[in-house]
Amino acid sequence: MVRLFRSYSVGFLLFTIFFWASHTTAVIAASSDTSVKDPEKFVGADVCVECHEDKYNAILPSKHGQMADERAPFAARGCETCHGAGEKHSFTEGKERGDMLVFGHKSGVPHGKQNESCLNCHQDTQRIHWQGSAHETADLSCASCHMVHQPDGVLFREKETEVCVTCHMKERSELYRASSHPIREGKIICTDCHNPHGSDGPKALSALTVNQKCYRCHAEKRGPFLWEHEPVTENCIVCHAPHGSNNPALLVRRAPHLCQQCHQSIETGTGGLGHIRRYYDFSLTESNPNPSTGTRGPSRFVLGMSCMNCHSQVHGSNHPSGRALQR
Repeated sequence: MVRLFRSYSVGFLLFTIFFWASHTTAVIAASSDTSVKDPEKFVGADVCVECHEDKYNAILPSKHGQMADERAPFAARGCETCHGAGEKHSFTEGKERGDMLVFGHKSGVPHGKQNESCLNCHQDTQRIHWQGSAHETADLSCASCHMVHQPDGVLFREKETEVCVTCHMKERSELYRASSHPIREGKIICTDCHNPHGSDGPKALSALTVNQKCYRCHAEKRGPFLWEHEPVTENCIVCHAPHGSNNPALLVRRAPHLCQQCHQSIETGTGGLGHIRRYYDFSLTESNPNPSTGTRGPSRFVLGMSCMNCHSQVHGSNHPSGRALQR
């Protein structure tokens, strides 16, 4: 029994020595294998700053450069958290980049690969519609609008619009028309209505419909009304141009032409003898009707506020006698 115990102890001791020796050899071999991807390929921000001091100093005050915040890139591997390992780049004195990422539309790196680096951290409810959005399908990268190594223009209300209208030139011209939302004054910015990273609504609106977005500011137009005006409930942009118009109240056309797009009977003279088509002809009166159309009545009814001289409640009326939107 004693011999059996002694032989078991000796065997266990030999097994332990053999296992420890094998494990140590494997560790040494792994540490000497240069093909293993280890942190040695990351040179650290101290090496980057030797050549890129201006970009290094610019990013430190930003959220990305907060080393004490574990959510920030600099808390992990500094510059290389986003750009990738810089060993080859530093050893060749900047002549070769290796697998490093360079951001921007002129970098030559595919935009999808650039965006993948950003979306590793910035994957929240504001960006769940990025895949398939208008900007993503246009092959834009995050760096097309955002700037990391200097103050990001799209994050400041007074600068955001200038970033957007760099590409959206049509909307830029509309902002300078006679009637527009106070966008140039900075009271409204593009992201008050749109989500540039995509949305469920049309035109990247941060609402499901145009009317839902408009009603957030123009709540008095929401209704419901006893007497409703069909184009109002359908879509606000049937009558209004949201970015700007040379007509009053952002109207797409000046009344009565806007109204007559739907109310054709008034234009032709049938269905309302008090309305006339040629509103500059002051000779048409009750005693002197138009011989070709039979219309009559003083043309002052379509001057000034035009149709709205009488039909003032164009967005809807709650008056029992407001069927014609007159009160």
